[in-house]
Amino acid sequence: MSVELSLLHWVYAFFVAAIIAFMVMRKDTSFICILGIAVLGLMATGTVSGAISGIFNGFAYAIVELLGTILIISIIVAMSKVLSETGINGVMIAPFAKLIRTPALAYWVIGIVMMVISWFFWPSPAVPLIGAILLPVAIKVGLPALGVAVAMNLFGHGIALSGDFIIQGAPKLTSSAAGLPVGEVISASIPLVIVMGLVTTTVAFYLLMRDIKAKKLVAKEEVLETIKENAPSLISRRAQVILAVVVPILFLLDLVVMLTLKLQGGDATALVGGTAVFILVLISLLAHKKKGLEKITSYLIEGFQFGFRIFGPVIPIAAFFYLGDAGFLSIFGDLLPAGSQGLVNDLGFALAQTVPLNSIVGAITLTLVGAITGLDGSGFSGISLAGSVGKVFGIALNASPATLTALGQIAAIWVGGGTLIPWAVIPAAAICGVDPFELARKNLVPVVIGLAVTTVFAMFLI
Repeated sequence: MSVELSLLHWVYAFFVAAIIAFMVMRKDTSFICILGIAVLGLMATGTVSGAISGIFNGFAYAIVELLGTILIISIIVAMSKVLSETGINGVMIAPFAKLIRTPALAYWVIGIVMMVISWFFWPSPAVPLIGAILLPVAIKVGLPALGVAVAMNLFGHGIALSGDFIIQGAPKLTSSAAGLPVGEVISASIPLVIVMGLVTTTVAFYLLMRDIKAKKLVAKEEVLETIKENAPSLISRRAQVILAVVVPILFLLDLVVMLTLKLQGGDATALVGGTAVFILVLISLLAHKKKGLEKITSYLIEGFQFGFRIFGPVIPIAAFFYLGDAGFLSIFGDLLPAGSQGLVNDLGFALAQTVPLNSIVGAITLTLVGAITGLDGSGFSGISLAGSVGKVFGIALNASPATLTALGQIAAIWVGGGTLIPWAVIPAAAICGVDPFELARKNLVPVVIGLAVTTVFAMFLI
């Protein structure tokens, strides 16, 4: 049963609309989120001190909620750094180069390898690794550098990052905002990620092969000059080979344990994170000998710098959207109107009673909301909004919000996570020596078609 909407509800809804407007205009949302927290705090507590304290407490609540996600990503990046410096990454990926014999094989092999590495290590460290090892091979067999960049974008920043099944950073953000278990959002996202991935990569492959055949795209070996040489190895070749086998085995064992013990969410993340720390410590001590202790700390610092740089813009917006659910109680106390089930729940019930909704409207809305949140080029900064809106529409449609939330998450990350926004594709563009705007344009048709098909597919699941 819904509660009568109060001014507090309408102000919350106003700031949600304002945040969307800021995103559409490509303005930073931190200010409007902070202002929203302060205004809601002033209304709830009736004091300026309560509003000001609420800003800090909101940030603290968001950091506590996101700490596991920030930590796992920081640790993974730190581990990737030591793997790269010791040359182990290169040895791990080198065998795949032997499979690349044609432009078509180059596209699919590079894409699949990028996807798998991105699942475990995230796309950021995977881009320079694949660029250094597989780009030269791809160009020699006739796949242009632009095609390599497209494959890395779609499989890594698209498929792997939008599902994020192993590290679970993305589903943690959306599930928290939607008030759902992270495992529920992951399960709901699997069929959507598969459809989106198959459509986009197949369309992109067709367009690339067509352009290569028409000689609109040509593999130019001069772009290889843009690739930086690997740093000198710190360990012997034999040690590289052994560790290149051991590292994947350890993560595969993690997967076995997850499936056997049915670990999800925080438990699964902890297992992967602990394994990454173990690998980081082991390789640091082996590679740096007497300086190993100091290097462990150095790698961790680099990892945390990356983690907080990525999540810096996320914390203010997450703090605001947590106010829509359980976060309000923790930040401001039990000051919601009598009978309220939370601001988002109340708005969802009210929407269901006043606006005729169906699965078509719900799916299209979540795709648009997700795409809008991705316009800042982050992919992560606004997916809390997708979770919050997904919950509202789930309640309004009397359906599980998990599919809607997952759809918004996928749209946000495909648009902003590194496939369509020019400044977000810069890492892949730079390592391949191509223009980021040209790369974004090349990704546009496959991604738009993929989002359209996935949205229609989601209508049947809601």
